[in-house]
Amino acid sequence: MEHLRIAVSHRPPLLLPAPQTLRRRRLHLSAPLTLPPASRSLSSRHHLFPVPRRHIIRPLLASQTPIPDSETESGVPPAGAKLVPLLVSLALGLAVRFLAPRPLEVSLQAWQLLSIFLSTIAGLVLGPLPVGAWAFLGLTVAVATRTLPFGVAFSAFTNEVIWLIVISFFFARGFVKTGLGDRIATYFIKWLGGSTLGLSYGLTISEACIAPAMPSTTARAGGVFLPIIKSLSLSAESMPNDPSSRKLGSYLVMTQFQAGSNSSALFLTAAAQNLLCLKLAEELGIIVANPWVSWFTAASLPAIVSLLATPYLLYKIFPPDMKDTPDAPALAAEKLKCMGPVTKNEWVMIGTMVLAVSLWIFGEAIGVSSVVAAMLGLSILLLLGVLDWDDCLSEKSAWDTLSWFAVLVAMAGQLTNLGIVSWMSNSVANMLQSFSLSWPAAFVALESSYFLIHYLFASQTGHVGALYSAFLAMHVAAGAPPVLSALALAFNTNLFGALTHYSSGQAAVYFGAGYLELPDIFKMGFVTALLNALIWGVVGTLWWKFLGLY
Repeated sequence: MEHLRIAVSHRPPLLLPAPQTLRRRRLHLSAPLTLPPASRSLSSRHHLFPVPRRHIIRPLLASQTPIPDSETESGVPPAGAKLVPLLVSLALGLAVRFLAPRPLEVSLQAWQLLSIFLSTIAGLVLGPLPVGAWAFLGLTVAVATRTLPFGVAFSAFTNEVIWLIVISFFFARGFVKTGLGDRIATYFIKWLGGSTLGLSYGLTISEACIAPAMPSTTARAGGVFLPIIKSLSLSAESMPNDPSSRKLGSYLVMTQFQAGSNSSALFLTAAAQNLLCLKLAEELGIIVANPWVSWFTAASLPAIVSLLATPYLLYKIFPPDMKDTPDAPALAAEKLKCMGPVTKNEWVMIGTMVLAVSLWIFGEAIGVSSVVAAMLGLSILLLLGVLDWDDCLSEKSAWDTLSWFAVLVAMAGQLTNLGIVSWMSNSVANMLQSFSLSWPAAFVALESSYFLIHYLFASQTGHVGALYSAFLAMHVAAGAPPVLSALALAFNTNLFGALTHYSSGQAAVYFGAGYLELPDIFKMGFVTALLNALIWGVVGTLWWKFLGLY
């Protein structure tokens, strides 16, 4: 019988790499980290007595696009913008502004803003500069050319939804810093870990439980679940970048990667792009009442069915060599024993998140908005010392998210106000009428196109910024119910995050672990996408009809 040993530390082992490799310790691992032979015994003293958590917490990735390293591989600071992506991004905007014919019903100001917006989106996709820097350049051009007044250009920086996203990432940091995420996942291993399939279900369900309070799939992947999976795999002698990876690690990583998309789709606050989608829908005049409850209600049945089906499907078509893990529950109990009782900070984290989620659900009835609920929660964590202000300041990607989300929201809002979106909607409506498509047929065609186009994107939020508003306008122009269209596109945004090894931030994290081969990722990503399309298309359609969404 195979023996499976699980690390009994409070968090993953802290290795001390050489200085030149320190930059690889980010959550979006740029290359797989290998353990030295002496570190592969997960029951060693090194793991039993970890360095205190507060000394080794690293910033979480808040956006779905990993933030580039500050130095290149040679150790030389990067020299400004990448030339080819810069030229392509600028050329697109200049071509629209000066070469493309402007429709008579569109003003010069609106057309100029459209060209700046398209150039900004192209830069977010191609990456001549980091996302926040490029968004700032786009905003600067809009103000410098007097396309937008300064106050209008910066108006979205006071947007409640964007600040809710930022504060939610601080909650995610609290989960990692206190060790509460590790503890929850270990409990599920204890309860369900008697077999490899049971382990997979334990990890999948625990992520779904954590997701509403940890709004970054990248943070959940790199900060909680990948370290646990690597610990389990290495102790079972399932090594990365080795034929033994198929023994256990490949299956667990693939399942967590594919199932995590449904966890993100299940809750409004489970991923940053969810909140952005509803904000962009609001800019088009589509308001989702009581958004947290409405989102969860609409997503609950199809997402839960997909969560339960994915581990079993992959167990059949991507099976692990190791089927049974009889020692896992006892060893998970040993790990919990070494963790000790739930700490004061963990109890504070639990209470704060119960309060925040309760206010997100019921706050509308008592006049407490979602962002105020989040502010109250963060204030509690700061007052009681679970987080300190340095934790918030060091969360660089959260502030980066604030900057570039605000730019996209401001530009998208002004495109609507200046008539660009209505012009596009009317053009699409006329085209669809020429094909005589009913709204259900147009709905399926547009949703499928929106999903498959993601093969060209390396960021979920970038995809949203580039295409969500346009596709939602097309849905409405085709006669599809507005709220259903807004929610369906947002659900789709989560589901395509596991298509490829570059489709999202968590994709980079899981691929960087060294347990997955590229052909397997593309094949399993496509097969799982078909499964999700079947479940969400059939179960979701019937459920949404029952809810009265159409």
